[in-house]
Amino acid sequence: MTRNDVDRICRALPGAECSDPWGGGHDAWKVGSKMFACIGVANTGVSVKTPSVEDAAFLIELGRAERAPYFHRSWVLVPWGVAEDDELRDRLHTSYRIVRAGLPRKVQSTLDPGPEPA
Repeated sequence: MTRNDVDRICRALPGAECSDPWGGGHDAWKVGSKMFACIGVANTGVSVKTPSVEDAAFLIELGRAERAPYFHRSWVLVPWGVAEDDELRDRLHTSYRIVRAGLPRKVQSTLDPGPEPA
């Protein structure tokens, strides 16, 4: 999967918007102004939020992800080529659902239904 594939998947999620908050070529995908996916300037993969620090550590231990630099420990970096397309799509959708669920109910109510869990 590539940056363009991630952009295509994220663009299709209700309320998702891309910005470059730090300048220099980052893709920060947000819903309700909260980030759920980020591709850095180095373009080595995509960082996503996991349900917990333990889930992130487990993915790292399995070799399915790496520690996401500059992010909380519940985030992981999924390098290009490590995850199959379906797995990476699921990671993006999971991150989106986690972040979306943390938004105020009023904001959530303005969004179309999101992707169903796999």
